[in-house]
Amino acid sequence: MTHRFDPTALREYDIRGVVGKTLGDADAYAIGRGFGTRVRRNGGTRVAVGYDGRVSSPSLEAALVKGFVETGVDVVRVGLGPTPMLYYAEATLEVDGAVQVTGSHNPADYNGFKMVLAHAPFFGEDILDLGKLAEEGDWEEGSGTVSEYSVFDDYVARLVEGYDGGAFRIGWDAGNGAAGAVIDKLVTLLPGEHKTIFTDIDGTFPNHHPDPTEEKNLADLKKLVADNNLDFGLAFDGDGDRIGAIDGQGRVVWGDQILSILAAPVLEALPGATIIADVKASQALYDRVAELGGTPVMWKTGHSLIKTKMKETGAPLAGEMSGHIFFAKDYYDFYGFDDAQFAAVQLIRAIAAQGGSLTALKDAMPKLVNTPEMRFQVDESRKFAVVDEVLDRLEADGAEVNRTDGARVNTPDGWWLLRASNTQDVLVARAEASDQAGLDRLLAQIDDQLAKSGLQRGPQAGH
Repeated sequence: MTHRFDPTALREYDIRGVVGKTLGDADAYAIGRGFGTRVRRNGGTRVAVGYDGRVSSPSLEAALVKGFVETGVDVVRVGLGPTPMLYYAEATLEVDGAVQVTGSHNPADYNGFKMVLAHAPFFGEDILDLGKLAEEGDWEEGSGTVSEYSVFDDYVARLVEGYDGGAFRIGWDAGNGAAGAVIDKLVTLLPGEHKTIFTDIDGTFPNHHPDPTEEKNLADLKKLVADNNLDFGLAFDGDGDRIGAIDGQGRVVWGDQILSILAAPVLEALPGATIIADVKASQALYDRVAELGGTPVMWKTGHSLIKTKMKETGAPLAGEMSGHIFFAKDYYDFYGFDDAQFAAVQLIRAIAAQGGSLTALKDAMPKLVNTPEMRFQVDESRKFAVVDEVLDRLEADGAEVNRTDGARVNTPDGWWLLRASNTQDVLVARAEASDQAGLDRLLAQIDDQLAKSGLQRGPQAGH
C-alpha cells in the first residue's frame, strides 16, 4: 500500500493543510504509518497522541491512531488539549514519540500535525521523509495496542508548581482554542482575581480568530480589561503554544517585549546567560538583554530551529515575535518546549519581580515605530532567489547586513528585514525606526530592492 501527500502539506516545521482539500483522514493514517515506522526503526514502541478543538480533529486523530496500531506501535491517547499538554505527556510518560493533531493558529478549515521523536523536534528532512516512506509504502507492519491516559490535572498543577508571583487582577482570553479548559483550571490555582472569556473549546472560533499576534483579535480582551479595570490581559492561540498580552491601558505587549520582561529575572539568576530571539524581533530587545548583562543571539524564525539553537548555546530562554516562548529544561526544571500557559505564569512572576505593573514596564520601553509583519505573495520558485538577489546587491553597496535568516539591514534610521517564509509562498518584511520619517525611508529601501527584483509589496497575504 502506498500514499501520496498533497505537495503543499509537508512543511518545514509541521504538516498542515485545508481539510478535505489538501489534508484528510488518509493522510492522517499515512502519518501514523510513516511516523510509527520511524519510531520502530529508532528502537521505540509507544507514542502519545493528542488533538486540538477543531471540528476535524477527532476523525484525523482516529485515522492517525489506526495508522500507528497497524504499524505495530502502542498508542497512549491523552485527548483534547493544547499542544504543550501533549509535549508534557511526551516528556513525562514512557513514550518514544508524540503527535498532536492541530491547526495551530490557522483558520477553522485548516488542520495539521506537530511531532516529537525521542524528545527532539521532528522537522525539515524528517517530515519530507514521511512523504518518501508513504510513496514507497515502506512501512513496518504489526498490531499495537491503544490506551487512554489523562495528563490534564498533572499538567496544570505543574504549571503553577512553586508559584511565587503575587496576586493580580488578570483578564484571560482563550479564543475558543484548545487551551480553554486548561485556563479555566489554571486560574483557580493562582492567587488574585481572574476574568476569563471564550474558554469553551469551539473549533468554529465564533468570537474571533485565535491568533493573539494580530491586534484586531485582542479587541475583546481590551474591553474585558477596561470594563473591569484589570491590571493586564493574556491571550492564547488556537493550540496554546503562543501567548499575547496587553497592559492595563490596553496597549499590546508584543512577543519580543514579553521576552524582554521574562529575561530580567533569568539574567539576575544567571548573569551573562544567552537569550535567543528570532530575526523579526526589535533591536530594543537585543539592547535590553545586553543592558541586563546577558548575551543576545539573533536566530532564524521557526520553533524547531530555535529549540535546536537553545540546546547548542545552553540558552535558558528564547522567544519569537510570534509569541512562542521557549523555556530550557535545566533552568526552569520544566521540559524545554514552547508553552503559552507556562509563559503566562512566568510572565506574571516576572512582572511581580519588576515592580508589579505591566503598564509601567511598557511605559519604560523605548518608543519606536515599526510595521507589523508584512507578508506578500510571491511565486514559490522565486521566493529564496529574490532574497539572494537582494543580499548580493546590498553587499555590493557595502550595507550592514545580517544574513541569519534572509536579509536584516541596519541603517542610521533603524533596521528592515526581508525573508522568505519556510511554510508558505510569501516573502515577509518588517521595519523599525525611531520615528515615522525614518520608517518611511526604510520602507522605501525595501520597495526599491523589491522593484530591482521585479516585485512590489502587493496586497497582504494571510497566514
